[in-house]
Amino acid sequence: MKKIHTHVVLAAATVLLASCATAPSQQDVAEATQKVIKSSFRDQGIAKTSWLDQDASNKACSDSQGAALDEKLAKAIEEANLKTVKMPSDGKFIGDWKEGEKIAQNGRGMTWSDQPGSANGGSCYNCHQISKEELSFGSIGPSLYNYGKLRGVSNPAAAESKPIVDYTWGKLWNAKAYNACSGMPRFGHAGILNEAQMRHVMALLLDPQSPVNK
Repeated sequence: MKKIHTHVVLAAATVLLASCATAPSQQDVAEATQKVIKSSFRDQGIAKTSWLDQDASNKACSDSQGAALDEKLAKAIEEANLKTVKMPSDGKFIGDWKEGEKIAQNGRGMTWSDQPGSANGGSCYNCHQISKEELSFGSIGPSLYNYGKLRGVSNPAAAESKPIVDYTWGKLWNAKAYNACSGMPRFGHAGILNEAQMRHVMALLLDPQSPVNK
């Protein structure tokens, strides 16, 4: 979505520069961007133009244009997003790491051709190294190899593991709860992954039997 937004802004700025004697203001670019979006996108299948709407958190980060947010604003964004985190309804955090690996490998979902209710993938390897078996991975995010092992999680159900388990669930649910301008998808908050899928990804990261922790 960030890549699409960048292309739209560049297109809008090009239009403005061609018609203006002076450089356009940020407000001019914002207004032109909205016009381009409205004329270039449409609802089709499950894909909706409403997905392009920014909430207050995303807007604040976009408006900063890559600059660090004011500390108080960043803290307020994190606190607001932390309130959206929903812990598992049945209290179970850990699923099947094998299913978690499938989700991490799967980049499908949320396109106009997908059927309503169909399961999405997580595309985790697009940004992270996770298991050593996969040789192709992105580096936008940190390596998650040995994620649980490095954090001393030998038993995810143990009381001493609860802080890491809770944090990991929260990070997957809504990454902005811990980093105001995180580029990580808000998997739970945005409805990208359901609870069962979240548990499987949790297992991939935290289960001692997962190849991630070998």
